[in-house]
Amino acid sequence: MMRVFHDWRGLPDDARGATVALGNFDGVHLGHASLIRAAHAARPDAPLAVLTFEPHPREVFRPDDPPFRLTLAAERAAALAELGVDLLYEIPFSHEFSLTPAESFVADVLHAGLGARHLVSGQDFAFGHRRGGGVGYLSASAERFGIGLTLVPPVTDAHGPISSTRIRRSLQDGYPERATADLGRPWAIRGEVAHGDKRGRTIGFPTANVALGRHLEPARGVYAVTIRLANGDTHPGVANIGRRPTVNAGPESRLEVNLFNFQGDIYGTEITVALHAYIRPEVKFSGIDALKAQIATDAAEARRLLKVDQA
Repeated sequence: MMRVFHDWRGLPDDARGATVALGNFDGVHLGHASLIRAAHAARPDAPLAVLTFEPHPREVFRPDDPPFRLTLAAERAAALAELGVDLLYEIPFSHEFSLTPAESFVADVLHAGLGARHLVSGQDFAFGHRRGGGVGYLSASAERFGIGLTLVPPVTDAHGPISSTRIRRSLQDGYPERATADLGRPWAIRGEVAHGDKRGRTIGFPTANVALGRHLEPARGVYAVTIRLANGDTHPGVANIGRRPTVNAGPESRLEVNLFNFQGDIYGTEITVALHAYIRPEVKFSGIDALKAQIATDAAEARRLLKVDQA
């Protein structure tokens, strides 16, 4: 089982001396998986660790930006554990920590704190105050402290390097299947089911409502989805992401999910909604009857895409 630490100081002996992959790991995509495989291959005798930051540095430096995260802390940790990571150093990131010089990051955090035996990073990794340390500095510093270093090239395909930025663009453009290809799994939103206005029940399509929170908002519209409940059960469904212009048109987008063939109370529980296919953009209908007809059509299309028997 992966262990998570939130400080590099005072670590137990069995949480030191690892091979450490460095980065933000937002999304934990195929490029990140390549980095972790390279870390294990470099020192298969050492524990496999990841050092990352929470919150994401961009959230600290640009707090007014729209939410952009592909994975929040719990989702990222779960994805890293699936890749076989033994130790996760999730360092709290703040303005104060951002002032740490590059030399102190290597000497105090990586060497003295973690006792890292080997480091692995992408070729564009930068760290320290004002990103003052790049891979050249990291290489020289690691050699000085007797730490091994592996620099991993990006994973590329016909469209270029796989990156968190590219995945965000795919989702915002309405191509969740492209995100799936780059992530190695469908992109998902995890959150607690909240009470909504219960309007869905009145039109025959009860929904579970989940706030997007700090997640990236993908293209607004209707999706074929699968939902994993807190107990691990999975169900197919159809979901809408947006502002519900026919019945609400409020300022805040949200995720509303209709689970097929499901009866149960899941209010207050955490669910994970995986996006498989984009069905249509969000539109405003002339009234409730038109909305009901379209929802029925959307549900039928989601069942077809997910290969679920029609109701």
